[in-house]
Amino acid sequence: MNQIVFPAEWQPQSGIMLTWPDENTDWADTLHQVEAVYCQLTEKLSQFQPVLIICRHQLHQLHITELLACTTTVTRNIIFFQTEFNDTWTRDYGPVSVYKNNQPAMLDFQFNGWGNKFSADKDNRVNQHLAGAGLLANMESIPFVLEGGSIDSDGSGCILTTKKCLLNSNRNAHMNQSEIEQTLSQFLGSKKIHWLENGYLAGDDTDSHIDTLARFCNSETIAYMTCQDPDDEHFHELKEMHHELTSLRTLDNKPYNLIPLEIPQTITDDNHQRLPASYANFLISNQAIFMPVYGELQADQHAIIQIQSVFASRKVIPIDCKPLIMQHGSLHCITMQLSGGMLQN
Repeated sequence: MNQIVFPAEWQPQSGIMLTWPDENTDWADTLHQVEAVYCQLTEKLSQFQPVLIICRHQLHQLHITELLACTTTVTRNIIFFQTEFNDTWTRDYGPVSVYKNNQPAMLDFQFNGWGNKFSADKDNRVNQHLAGAGLLANMESIPFVLEGGSIDSDGSGCILTTKKCLLNSNRNAHMNQSEIEQTLSQFLGSKKIHWLENGYLAGDDTDSHIDTLARFCNSETIAYMTCQDPDDEHFHELKEMHHELTSLRTLDNKPYNLIPLEIPQTITDDNHQRLPASYANFLISNQAIFMPVYGELQADQHAIIQIQSVFASRKVIPIDCKPLIMQHGSLHCITMQLSGGMLQN
């Protein structure tokens, strides 16, 4: 029998994967601002570990190289791969890292554009193209719809997720909760699944991905979005989500240490629609935490302090993600960590 471990994000990584935007994506109108975010993130990430950049073709790669040449990016830590893609939310179609009997393996789950809301045919082929080029270890295709942003692991067998997403009929309509739990156990080695019924962010297209709401920081700690303003539309749901989190127990049957992250003040797009700004959408790398901030100095700083209190051994690096949320996602959404031994470079 295979022993399967779905590692936590804070465990050793061999790299971070991201897909670089261009004029053929929804970023076309704000490409300059968004590429600045990608440059800053890539520059900082490359100080710690390899960065696998998915780009469309040679001209696109040359353009990115020119942009990064104006930064202090560690070029030896940059790996380019050219292939077609629909969009740049790498978290949700990138490969999921697991270990089978202590050996690295990559899982290529099916991606259907967050419940057939958007085209995803090219995104859904990226992992196989990477595997075919020999860049990723031991790729296995799984006939199950699952996005990386919808699950979070403590590295010991607990998975945190939401019913709004994984039980949505637009993902795996032929399966009930028990069957989905069996599938997660089969492929991710889960021993316990924490299902959250409550929690959402206005403007979110993902049906409440967990990585915008609540995240494991270690096997005993969960950081989560909260709202203290009773007049805010999120107040009730996030309060109910907090109550759910207080009732959860670790594999050792202990309550979790909960770290509240207060939701930013309302940020809207040009049509005055609220955007899903989330501090829970942070990225954990080998030596640093990359923290999304949104230009609200007091709220941003408080969130940084909260996360730094948990990750004492890692530096917290703020990244201005206001350009990213204009397309309804943030920092964690554009990246996918590749656990130790997964990236063959």
